[in-house]
Amino acid sequence: MSWRTSSAGPLDRLFACLPYILPMLEALPFGTGLLSEFPMLQPLLLPLAPFAFVYRLVTGIFSFGGFGIGGFLVFLALYFLVVRNEGISHFIRFNTMQSILIGIALSLLALVISPIFEVLPPLFVQSLFTALFLGTFILCIYAIVQSALGRYAEIPTISDAAKMHVY
Repeated sequence: MSWRTSSAGPLDRLFACLPYILPMLEALPFGTGLLSEFPMLQPLLLPLAPFAFVYRLVTGIFSFGGFGIGGFLVFLALYFLVVRNEGISHFIRFNTMQSILIGIALSLLALVISPIFEVLPPLFVQSLFTALFLGTFILCIYAIVQSALGRYAEIPTISDAAKMHVY
């Protein structure tokens, strides 16, 4: 794997890190079992609390009759206002697209898994949820560290798809 570096300044690096918070927030429901079993891990999530509050506020405003479209509107805003905006640096747009794709992959996995919850043993379901939670968090932390260092995080398949969307 070759490390591609960018000439992004500190502010660009910060803005490239921020979108990865969204897939982490989307993965939180999958970690409830793990966090209840190991409460000493909960303080590690405290830095996400203000972002979770704002995200819940924004998505809650746009829920109609139990059908929430707030997350979809956040996706559309990021895609059209950041990813498709050529006035924003390539580094920020690439990382934003990559975080969107991580969130989409997490959502698709949840959709595939949800119909088979009832037939699987609870321990298997909990193990699957924990794997989704930890996998998403590890992937996002890796991408945040790479972005903070000014490097493009190379994630197989996801990075290739992000490159196709960001020209």
